[in-house]
Amino acid sequence: LADLTGDHRYVFAQGSIGDIAVETGQRFGFAWPLFISQCLSFIIVCILLQKFAYKPVLTMLEERREKIKAGLANAEKIKAQLADAERRHEEILGKANEQAQKMIDEARASSEALASRQQQDAIAQAEQIIVKAHEATRLEHERMMAELRGEVGRLVVDTTSKVTGKVLTPADQQRLMEETSRQVAA
Repeated sequence: LADLTGDHRYVFAQGSIGDIAVETGQRFGFAWPLFISQCLSFIIVCILLQKFAYKPVLTMLEERREKIKAGLANAEKIKAQLADAERRHEEILGKANEQAQKMIDEARASSEALASRQQQDAIAQAEQIIVKAHEATRLEHERMMAELRGEVGRLVVDTTSKVTGKVLTPADQQRLMEETSRQVAA
């Protein structure tokens, strides 16, 4: 710009924009073939990046998004199954308690009708029935809790393997089932 003396300024003032561009290109060494090759190189790099970098990354992100979506849906399904299992468990306990109460009521009603000696025998039998009913209820409760722990453990192992996308080792499966059993028992 130091070369721009008064008479060069007059050329800029007199010349057209095209002349100014040509003169600027010549002064700074602008070459059309080099410019075109650089534009083509830039376009090729953009195409290669689009094909080999952006598309695979976007595809991977979409796959991950779908896996997370499926995992959340599966978790909701497991939650519903767990609630259903707990509801069935409560129903079974209610029926067992109702049957035990029925047995107790029948034993008491029959014991009142008997004579004093038979009354003592009936009371003893009723108490045995109560103990057996409570024992049966306790055993049924333990059996149902064991089934519930096993089912929840299996569902947790299945969900974990689906969400993480890897095959769990038997040790991992055992550990998950034990943790789930402790949580269900609590």
